[in-house]
Amino acid sequence: MARTRYAKGREREYRTMGILRREGWLVSRSAASHGAVDIFAARGGRLLLIQVKSGRARVKRAELTDLLSWGRNANGDVEVWHFKDGGKVEKRRLYQARQAPA
Repeated sequence: MARTRYAKGREREYRTMGILRREGWLVSRSAASHGAVDIFAARGGRLLLIQVKSGRARVKRAELTDLLSWGRNANGDVEVWHFKDGGKVEKRRLYQARQAPA
């Protein structure tokens, strides 16, 4: 039976979470939200907001606007992780959070 786009996307989100956990991040998935942020991750006072894409999927303009708004309002780094055919992941930083004054 063929996997649905939802199932493929969910698999990529779980793979993203596994990568982040191995790097020491605390991770949560925004399940079935259809929102801009798929993965929320925190480590050492940093927040990382990720939109996960796979195959030929692209970030839509509205998603991008919402994703950047989340990053600015939460002072979190924003990235898009794109899983290419063959399993390679391309990570693209869209917004770098401001550093808190010392």
